[in-house]
Amino acid sequence: MTKNTGIAIAIFLNHGIIKSRISYRDLLSIVLLVSSLLVSSFAVAASSVNGVRVWRAPDHTRVVFDLSNAVSHKVFSLKSPSRLVIDIDDASNNAALAPVDLSKTPIKRIRSAKRDKSHLRFVLDLKDDVNPRSFVLKKHAGKPNRLVVDLYDKNTVTQKTVEKVAAAASVSSRRDILVVIDAGHGGEDPGAIGPRRIKEKTVVLDIAKRLAKKVNGTQGYKAKLTRTNDYYVSLKKRRDFARKHRADLFVSIHADAFKTPHAKGASVFALSRRGATSETARFLARRENNTDLIGGVGDVSLKDKDQVLKGVLVDLSMSATLSSSLDAGKHILNRMGGIAHLHKKHVEQAGFLVLKSPDVPSILVETGFISNPGEAKKLSSANYRQKMANSIYTGIREFFEKNPPGGTYLAWKQSGGKEVASSNANAGGTRVYKVSRGDTLSGISARFGLSVSALKKINGLKSNSIGIGQKLIVSQSAPSKPVKPSRRIHRVAGGETLSGIALRYQSSVAAIRRQNKLRGNAIRIGQRLVIPTG
Repeated sequence: MTKNTGIAIAIFLNHGIIKSRISYRDLLSIVLLVSSLLVSSFAVAASSVNGVRVWRAPDHTRVVFDLSNAVSHKVFSLKSPSRLVIDIDDASNNAALAPVDLSKTPIKRIRSAKRDKSHLRFVLDLKDDVNPRSFVLKKHAGKPNRLVVDLYDKNTVTQKTVEKVAAAASVSSRRDILVVIDAGHGGEDPGAIGPRRIKEKTVVLDIAKRLAKKVNGTQGYKAKLTRTNDYYVSLKKRRDFARKHRADLFVSIHADAFKTPHAKGASVFALSRRGATSETARFLARRENNTDLIGGVGDVSLKDKDQVLKGVLVDLSMSATLSSSLDAGKHILNRMGGIAHLHKKHVEQAGFLVLKSPDVPSILVETGFISNPGEAKKLSSANYRQKMANSIYTGIREFFEKNPPGGTYLAWKQSGGKEVASSNANAGGTRVYKVSRGDTLSGISARFGLSVSALKKINGLKSNSIGIGQKLIVSQSAPSKPVKPSRRIHRVAGGETLSGIALRYQSSVAAIRRQNKLRGNAIRIGQRLVIPTG
């Protein structure tokens, strides 16, 4: 007797179905029927797909499958016609595919069918070829287990390198001040959700777009958005976007929630070196740092082992950048105080991953607590969002008017129409350029019509490394003999490390140690270090 047959007989006995007068043949027929029904019920798939969503980003399309349990899967492409096949093991489909919006995506339609009785197959009929990438996300923060399939456009243009972007930006000595504006969350990650289902991702995108419009409407300024629509961008890509474009300021906009609806007030945050300045700051940083787990990033690791953090942020040697971040934050916070209640009257600090850029001043603006009914009502108003964008914009303007970056239109204008820290003539007609933050040797050479090799030869440089404040001869009629650049002295400030100083001046730890006859990496506050020039 099989296990299922025994279960069937037990069911009949428990319910008094088997009568003493029933024949053995009839009993066996009934038992076999019930047994087969039990087999089919036990064969129900271990997992089910309960929903399918599609998000469109500038360079890819994301397809998300909501799952009742974790699954194993396989993705492969088929040609003639172009299709993408997604096989999910031991699963069934409970999702309605008809309502899924496929406009502006490379997908014509999505089909599903059973495969080998217990497995599930989805077929994406494609209009264009794609490069697929898939990964599974575990259940987190109210989100179910998910299978994410990203379809990257094959015609995506390769991004420019930092060198090329910097060179292009350096052609004109009156460049625009670039502000990168980051609307938090998006796509799979709605962010905080307030009363009447108002979503943080919607509020902050609207404020970001309004702010960008104000910035772009000002001569000498330019804004770029990390996201322009409802899709998710990872924390690393957000800050890397600012670094790639050599931003003068990175502003990440949020409207978060707290554990109670009573928390209220707008805030501005900068990165912290030693820990959060308040419990609220710690809570918000932890919440924001987990967004990659919600928004959907494959193989996410909050340890963030990229080269930026390895080389710089492990020892948090970013004094100049952090100082500028705090300064910019003060101006913005003061202006926000004119239209909103402030949670704290000073710039707070916490370990926000999105702010960990070593060379771009970065701040995170909390426009209010969307979990507070009063502030949620304000944030749902287009008029209030515009006021918030205006206040942030005014703070940004005030910061840069007091700290105009070298080589920008604003610096040129404030000098009365003269080049600032760009070119000066000495008695012999030689032009000298003072290196500003973000400059590269290739960019300087392009600006003054020199080749990199000629610029290096004129200044006796052995490599492409240059430091902020370094003076370079850029005249084509410069002396034929190499001219040794001026000596650079750095005075050690609190919290600085040798590796951070080396990065700041684009030198090496070994070279600085050798120049200053240091036996180890230990340095002290106030110590003067000679920075190698070659």
